[in-house]
Amino acid sequence: MSVRRALGWSAAVLALLIAALAIFIATFDWNRVKPILNDKVSATLDRPFAIEGDLSVRWYREVGQDGWSGMLPWPHFVAEQLRLGNPEWLEGDDFVRLERVEFRLAPLPLLWKTVSIPQIQLSTPDARLVRRADGRDNWTFDLGGQDPEQPEAAPWTLDIGSIGFDQGVVRIDDQPLKTQATLRIDPLGEPVPFSQIVGDKVAEKAVEQGVTTQDYAFGWRVEGRYRGLPLAGNGKVGGLLALHDASQPLPVQADVRIGATRVVLAGTLSDPRNLGALDLRLKLSGRSLAELYPLTGVTLPETPAYATDGHLIASLREEGGALFRYQGFNGSIGDSDIHGDLTFVNRSPRPKLSGSLTSNQLLFSDLASLIGADSNAEKKQRGAAAVQPADKALPVEEFRTERWRAMDADVSFTGKRIVHGDQLPIDDLSTHVVLNDGELSLEPLRFSMAGGRLDANIRLNGRLTPLQGRATLRARDFKLKQLFPTFAPLQTSLGELHGDAELSGSGNSVAALLGTSNGNLKLLVNDGAVSRDLMEIAGLNVGNYLVGKLFGDKPVRINCAAADAGIKDGLLATRVVVFDTENAIVHVDGTANFKSERLDLNINPESKGLRIISLRSPLYVRGTFKSPDAGVKAGPLLARGAGLLALGAVIAPAAGVLALIAPGEGAPSQCEPLLKSLQGARP
Repeated sequence: MSVRRALGWSAAVLALLIAALAIFIATFDWNRVKPILNDKVSATLDRPFAIEGDLSVRWYREVGQDGWSGMLPWPHFVAEQLRLGNPEWLEGDDFVRLERVEFRLAPLPLLWKTVSIPQIQLSTPDARLVRRADGRDNWTFDLGGQDPEQPEAAPWTLDIGSIGFDQGVVRIDDQPLKTQATLRIDPLGEPVPFSQIVGDKVAEKAVEQGVTTQDYAFGWRVEGRYRGLPLAGNGKVGGLLALHDASQPLPVQADVRIGATRVVLAGTLSDPRNLGALDLRLKLSGRSLAELYPLTGVTLPETPAYATDGHLIASLREEGGALFRYQGFNGSIGDSDIHGDLTFVNRSPRPKLSGSLTSNQLLFSDLASLIGADSNAEKKQRGAAAVQPADKALPVEEFRTERWRAMDADVSFTGKRIVHGDQLPIDDLSTHVVLNDGELSLEPLRFSMAGGRLDANIRLNGRLTPLQGRATLRARDFKLKQLFPTFAPLQTSLGELHGDAELSGSGNSVAALLGTSNGNLKLLVNDGAVSRDLMEIAGLNVGNYLVGKLFGDKPVRINCAAADAGIKDGLLATRVVVFDTENAIVHVDGTANFKSERLDLNINPESKGLRIISLRSPLYVRGTFKSPDAGVKAGPLLARGAGLLALGAVIAPAAGVLALIAPGEGAPSQCEPLLKSLQGARP
């Protein structure tokens, strides 16, 4: 036989073998291999797996493939009635059931042990996700494990390009998160265009960036509990999860309520297998920003009701930790507006929140809840416990220092205009808030008000138990006519208010810090006026009573008012407190106990003339901060310089208060002669 004839016969036999193989593959009943396949998958996943319905394979060339991938036919698998069980430690329902699964398999990657599935279509999934308190869950698979008999063998890898799905149910039981919920997905009657949800501008920008936007194809709803709070919501989602291709993000839309918090969002999710990137318009609202802590782990202060609307961009696979940017948001807290940019990095050892915030008009009352100074009624309105006793004036609500160590922060805040009623407008506020491993600082905290400025530095160390706090305050150049704009007698005054304070204490509330505090307080006012009307404006009820007893109802000019007091273990004791009016010099001495909130003050007037008939007896102030009791002391008129005030003991305090006078600024101080006379006095 010639070589040519031999080659011809060989080619014919090979062609027949290939044809026979093709006919065998095309006509083979793949249901015969189901028992083997079920056993193999069950062993690999270490849990029961079964294809209980029909299994078929069709072979087609893949459109759009080049080279050998385009020449070879690809197997297209269709399996019906699939069931994947739970691991041995979890009894009960299956992990997932599927009515039908369709996918095509790339043949060439099998040569390098890669199961490459460009797209898989899941029909009617019914899944149950469970995580126990010890951290075990039923959705973690070790697909990269090695065969114990061949430890040197390279593992197989699974590569899925995208996942399509239709209606289904997902049940979640997560004990560590205290979450039990049911998510149901159903096809929409008609697909909803992406632009209809996010707006034309956002959709056009996505196209400019080369993004292929899907329509919203499915609606979803969820109900249950999240972190122990009631959960309910609904939304829309696209029909194709592109696990690798960022140019085909999944459109998502949601309106969810968790407890009293509402989350509304619309945008896209890229790399959903790893929650790689989010680009969303996000609206948040609720009773208090503090209620976001159990939901997000972000430590925020107690506030009145809030609402924000901004742009959230997240990159969850950054090397330094998942990164969230909430950009250009606008909103409100109470009756105050809020704007800014915030960045949250889920880094180690602690996450960090940073950024800048601005308020164009901030109501002073909205700041009260930051230190627990809001009323019990306001606490109840936002769902917080009513902790302030009816007989206590100082806030007793404790700082949540355990949350301070959950994250770090570096945030700047500017309030362009602070409103404390029409009678006392504060021009602006600015502060730099730093939280580092449980230590909170506001350095500096600044108020501009009435032509002057209050500078404070506050540091609270929450790493210690109890909390340790320090504060320094410096008030300068407060113009009296601006400080009390509705009080006519002060509108011709050139007087100013100055003050200094240094305090340190320990305790987990404002009341506890002041009740253990040590420090000093100095105050100086020159060229002013006082009357019942002024006390009414300032909100000082006990002052209203005393002024009426001292001076009657008419305004009285004050040449100087000076105070120097020391605080030790929460007890404020006066060193010198004196008012020099046109008719009298009034001395005040005694104590104010911040721990018990009790007053013990004596007011000793010294008349400059016999025309002041009401200054025949000293006055007293007793009782508590919340319910002071003021009255006239029984006994004869005290002689000039008599009482608890020893003039020789006020030389140093008078010198300290005199230092508050800023030389060379404005008119000469009316306080200088008085304080120098006290310095020169001898017992």
